[in-house]
This record gives sequence, structure tokens and C-alpha cells, in this order.
Amino acid sequence: MIQDWQALIDNMNGGIRTLRQGAPDVMKAFSEMSRAAHGGAALDGKTKELIALAISVAVRCQPCVAYHAEGAIKAGATREEVAETLAIAVYMGAGPSVMYAAQALEAHDQLAGGA
Repeated sequence: MIQDWQALIDNMNGGIRTLRQGAPDVMKAFSEMSRAAHGGAALDGKTKELIALAISVAVRCQPCVAYHAEGAIKAGATREEVAETLAIAVYMGAGPSVMYAAQALEAHDQLAGGA
């Protein structure tokens, strides 16, 4: 086992509760933004959770992975849907790195006077 994901969620819930007490206005605004992001009718809840899961992987947020994996399950996502979503997350994690690497090399070359 890599991680006890339920324990991570439980521990984070306590930390978030403490943060909510320390910064109630910010956390209230965050909760409202979350509700708004999950609203709308163009995408169903499962699709939104799968997108959030993919972004969680791409930005490397371990607690986000736990929450959105749980959210995807609650929304009815199958293991196959999650696996395909994660394949796209892996692809997008690598693809942007290629793009930034090309830019970094170009920046080096320009700044060094080589191009």
C-alpha cells in the first residue's frame, strides 16, 4: 500500500476544520466557489470529479487525489473511467513538460547569443 487514503482524508478533514476556524471568510468563499464549480448542467458530476482527479494528479496534490478519487466513486465513476482519466493526466503532465523544455532551451540559446 502506498498510502492509507481514508486516513489521509480523515486527517485532512481535521486540518481543514482548523483552517476554517482560523480563516472563516476565506474558507467560506472557497466553499462557495466549490459549490459554483460543481453547479451547472453542461457537465455531469462524474465528469467534473474525473476532471478534478486528473488536475489533482497534474498538480501533484496528494490530498486532492484522495478527495476527488472519493468524489469520483460517489459520482459513479468506474475503475476503467478513472484509469482512462489518469492516462490523460499522465499524458498532460509529460506534454507540458516537453513544451516548457523547448521554451527553456530556446531561452538559453537566445540569452547565450546562440540563436
